[in-house]
Amino acid sequence: MKLLNKKGRRFIAEWEEQSAIMIAWPHKKTDWAYMLDDVEKCYADVAKAILQKENLIIITEDIERVKNLIGNNHKFKSQFVPLPTNDTWCRDFGAITIEEDGKLIVCDFKFNAWGGKFNWVLDNQITSKMNQLGLFKCAMDNCQDFILEGGSIETDGKGTLLVTSQCLLTPTRNSQMSKEDIESYLIHTLGVKKVLWLDYGAFAGDDTDSHIDTLARIAPNNSIIYAGCDDENDEHYIELKKMEKQLSTFTSNDNKPFVLHKLPFPNAIYDENGERLPATYANYLVGNGVVFVPTYNQPQNDEKAIQVIQSVFENYSIVGINCSALIKQHGSLHCITMQFPKNVFNDI
Repeated sequence: MKLLNKKGRRFIAEWEEQSAIMIAWPHKKTDWAYMLDDVEKCYADVAKAILQKENLIIITEDIERVKNLIGNNHKFKSQFVPLPTNDTWCRDFGAITIEEDGKLIVCDFKFNAWGGKFNWVLDNQITSKMNQLGLFKCAMDNCQDFILEGGSIETDGKGTLLVTSQCLLTPTRNSQMSKEDIESYLIHTLGVKKVLWLDYGAFAGDDTDSHIDTLARIAPNNSIIYAGCDDENDEHYIELKKMEKQLSTFTSNDNKPFVLHKLPFPNAIYDENGERLPATYANYLVGNGVVFVPTYNQPQNDEKAIQVIQSVFENYSIVGINCSALIKQHGSLHCITMQFPKNVFNDI
């Protein structure tokens, strides 16, 4: 299958101007039930931090409870969307926004909970239901014939796409398609011109089959911020060194080599069963003039990660948010959020 790039399409970089960020609030029917108080505190911290910088869309059926938790002392507006969810991973079931001839389109890809690992039917309906509610100012493209999560793709907004082979080629996603078919589809649908396949990098405890947003992030000025590991005794050392070497060979769509910026590796964090959790500083979120960075109660590593990200996002505010609660369900800050470019929504 060979598809041509849809004329005029462009996949928008995360750091371009945004209209809002979206989150889905945890509830008693999610896997957060056993630690709901702890995770709601984290969500409230995230919500309040975002609302100091831009508008926030909150998917929840318990609107009054959430309003009480986040308060009302905010610079920007919140909009509540009363839809049911299976879980809270907005990055992966939220709409992916592209531009076509100057007009925005929200793409509704199929979400199947990382290859059918968990319940997903409600989450897969979120984008179409938001469209039915009239939230989107722009058109929606039904892409439900293809499984794709927002955490599995990174772009510079200039035609380059960074993905991992392990995730996109997992047979529980688009098994009917070859690597060449998948690449052709991404070029055609997202409007990218060059797909970079990262073949290395996997974290213990990762449910996503190595999402790129846990490993390496494209950043402004032809940069890549990536998870590094210098501890030869760590189980991730060899794999992340291979990843680092491969990243150094990549070039952007305009054939420029990337400038690499290595993040520190968090000290190992384990759950109550002694299983390692996939903590990573690469799971940061870019907003309007701000980068929200996950922290893990590790002052030295947390501060180093903030410094690295600040060195790349020079004119941005950097806000650290303790995501120790989020990592207990194998995700972090970027995973629970989805940003939308300006002019996507009707008035919030």
